[in-house]
Amino acid sequence: MRVFIAGGSGVLGRSLIPRLAEAGHEVTATTRSVDRFSLISRLGATPAVFDALDRDAAFEVVSEARPDVVMHLLTDLSTGDSASNARLRVNGSRNLVDAALHAGTSRLIAESISWVYAPGDTLAVEEEPLDADPAEPRHTTIAAVAALEACVRELPETVVLRFGQLYGPGTWFSSDGRLGQDARAGRLPATDTVASFIHTTDAARAAVLALDWASGVYNIVDNEPASGREWVPRFAAAVGAPEPIASHARPGDIGRPVSNARARATGLELRYPSWRQGFCSL
Repeated sequence: MRVFIAGGSGVLGRSLIPRLAEAGHEVTATTRSVDRFSLISRLGATPAVFDALDRDAAFEVVSEARPDVVMHLLTDLSTGDSASNARLRVNGSRNLVDAALHAGTSRLIAESISWVYAPGDTLAVEEEPLDADPAEPRHTTIAAVAALEACVRELPETVVLRFGQLYGPGTWFSSDGRLGQDARAGRLPATDTVASFIHTTDAARAAVLALDWASGVYNIVDNEPASGREWVPRFAAAVGAPEPIASHARPGDIGRPVSNARARATGLELRYPSWRQGFCSL
């Protein structure tokens, strides 16, 4: 089938394109810069310049690709500005969905995040509501996620993938990523805040499987949610950082373990069932 990846030059897109190409799909992958064209071509996709905040351009690029499926992997994480990322989730999603509908596309797979549930100790499942009224900057993030997920559901068939904290090459959770640098600088304390992780390899596997999944929301996380007191020391060791300082949760830190039972029941088999194995590959 013809697959259009919006945000194809990002971390997840770079892992996903070869898998789709090997499966025989015709892939168009977008980037905001022609400098990434050669990379996208080498991975096995046709590159296209795409700015999701430019509505007219979005319509033109999607219509030209005539996709059977649109994959929404748009993020703005380069500066760590949650407001910019939220703007892309809201306005970029609106333009992409309208462009997909205009092009006659009936199916969309969207990247979302799993750390949006209300705080608690039990495993969060997909039916649970998002955190209702958190403080900033979490409020901006969750409002944008809610807008994205509502927007993409306007297509007849929609799969929303709520990914855990992505780790692996090119992510913040890598040796040269933002959290790797923070760990080596002693700025990553080990707290009680719980996180759920997913390696980029397994995230890409889930995205490929989602081509055939029923419409709905799926948590894409590994089998072992963990507090910072567990994962931070292992992450620090993996990236060559000193033993982290243990501390209480910082203001604004919200943690909740997340269940992956639905995705596993639908066929997702993890290469890295736990971050414990995955961190060894960093």
